[in-house]
Amino acid sequence: MDNSSLRRPAETAVKQCLALRPGESCAVVTDDKRTAIGEALYRVASEITDDTVFVRYPPGEQHGAEPPRPVAGAMRTADVVLAPTTKSLTHTEARSDANAAGARVATLPGITEGVFLMGLNADYEAIEGHCEGVLAQVGDAEEIRVTTPQGTDITVTAGSREWLMDTGIVHNAGEMSNLPAGEVFIAPETADGTFVVDGTMRPHGKLDGKRLSFEVEDGSVTDIDDPDIREQVETAAEEVGRDAYNLAELGIGTNVAVTDLVGSVLLDEKAGGTVHIAIGDDHAIGGDTHAPIHLDGILTEPTVYADGEEVTLPRGE
Repeated sequence: MDNSSLRRPAETAVKQCLALRPGESCAVVTDDKRTAIGEALYRVASEITDDTVFVRYPPGEQHGAEPPRPVAGAMRTADVVLAPTTKSLTHTEARSDANAAGARVATLPGITEGVFLMGLNADYEAIEGHCEGVLAQVGDAEEIRVTTPQGTDITVTAGSREWLMDTGIVHNAGEMSNLPAGEVFIAPETADGTFVVDGTMRPHGKLDGKRLSFEVEDGSVTDIDDPDIREQVETAAEEVGRDAYNLAELGIGTNVAVTDLVGSVLLDEKAGGTVHIAIGDDHAIGGDTHAPIHLDGILTEPTVYADGEEVTLPRGE
């Protein structure tokens, strides 16, 4: 792919989403497998401010693994951080510390050049409106129930935890977003039931007719029918025990520009009219569980109820 084609989405990220200004500092953090995207972002950012650095490191072993300390230091001391990486930095102390220090952060976990081009060709002000519409329906609910024709029937409770929005608009100090963006999400206080992933989930990508079933009791996943995902969780459990089985997130996609799943969790979890549920770490999104994994699975055709009332979901045409 001609790297010049990456300039337009890079401009969307740097100028519209992060609103980088002259005189601010910017750290572009990438790894050896995402260099082209990192360089495109760096070029645009360096045209706006001279205080821009490009930091590259070997890809992490797992999503949620901490980056090397010099990378974390660059993130913590920048005004703006853009992180196109193979393995996600979203659920890391490095990202949390950068936000706590006042940085505006956009993570692009697992981003590919195709997803970069497709996912940033969107109206982020409209996405922000869809997020606000969903939040208005679920924000004060005590219980959220999700069902699907594939067999999902799970109920989560918010407790004292708050719903958050990922709009792609990161203009205030301490804010963060995934890019591509578009979701409303929560780290539930507890959950019970069954969820069946039929859309996309690592390490399989797009499932294309395959279904992955998970049983949940008192906020923990108690049964996983897929051996590959079960192995990932068991490996994490060797480090953190039962926390690896935490039901970490319930999210609702709000990006109506994403009309078809492509096999990228980063993009597919944002698709309007979908729900995603994650296992593992939730400390970065309002929970209290620290784990070296955060595994998202996308559910298609969901019906969502907030305290018994059906939620109107944004859907693409």
